[in-house]
Amino acid sequence: MKKYQNHNCLFFTVILIALCFPYQGKAQKKESVDNGYYITYPDRLMLDVYLMQKFAPLTISSQHEQELNYRTASKLNFGAGFAYNGFGLNVSYGFFNKDNGKGKTKGLDFQFHLYPHKWAVDLLGSFRKGYYLDPKKNNGLNLSDYYVRPDLHRSIVGLSVFRVPNSHKFSYRAAFTTNDWQTKSAGSILFGGEAYYGSIKGDSVIVPASVSSIYDQAGIDKINFFSIGPGLGYAYTLVIAKNFFITGSAIGSIDVNFSTEERTSNKKNKTSVIPGGIYKGAIGYNSSTWSVSANITGNALYVGSESSSKEYFLPTGNLRFIVAKKLAPRSHK
Repeated sequence: MKKYQNHNCLFFTVILIALCFPYQGKAQKKESVDNGYYITYPDRLMLDVYLMQKFAPLTISSQHEQELNYRTASKLNFGAGFAYNGFGLNVSYGFFNKDNGKGKTKGLDFQFHLYPHKWAVDLLGSFRKGYYLDPKKNNGLNLSDYYVRPDLHRSIVGLSVFRVPNSHKFSYRAAFTTNDWQTKSAGSILFGGEAYYGSIKGDSVIVPASVSSIYDQAGIDKINFFSIGPGLGYAYTLVIAKNFFITGSAIGSIDVNFSTEERTSNKKNKTSVIPGGIYKGAIGYNSSTWSVSANITGNALYVGSESSSKEYFLPTGNLRFIVAKKLAPRSHK
């Protein structure tokens, strides 16, 4: 298993470097912007405060109608940050997390969404430990209370890089970081690729023993996977009365997925071709000085299974509500 993991990690590192290369090569080239569609503010300091809710569930489906939809007991995060001339920093703190029988979720979760000219780059790192099952869901367990799994651990790292050909008229930054101001409706086709590496594991089997007859994945206590593939999509911002906007972005991908399922007695490998996706949406108000917006960003990630015809589903994303201020530089007389 270590040899398999090391080979995948090395391959993943090479892919990340390859994907980043075109961005590095173009970074120094200044591109034109059509100010009739959006305005950029490279010399202004952006200050923002926000509320954020992250999500990182894990779904295991049976051959019947039941499914184990493990969820995290995530906190509501309050954060603040700044951005200037393409560089930004945000810090957040989680609170408002009542146990309510759901247990606690620990770990680190970060998502960097970078929008240099003509590119959309998403870097993902999600390391979560502590999940629960809702008794109201149809999972075959007949629960009277939350089923808590503090030992269940899910780790994912990934990178996606997509070209934005119409970036002289369409701005991702205007919708999701509000550094720019989109004043006229526009959109762009998107093309590029993505790569992910991760694992799921527990101190005991992932599927509870009491429902082992329902789920073909019964007895598995660890899953490793690596996915890579090309994607194609489209993004569009509808501008209303110059200041109000609605943005939608969807990318579909076809990934080659390598997975390994481990049991106490054996392990099974599988190579499969499966779908994937990246979605983003935003709505709000933007201007040369203030912006108020809400947005969602997420990944739809599937992992193949040798034990079952049903894939594992590992979506990751966050919801944010942001208030931001653009500060103009002082003029020197």
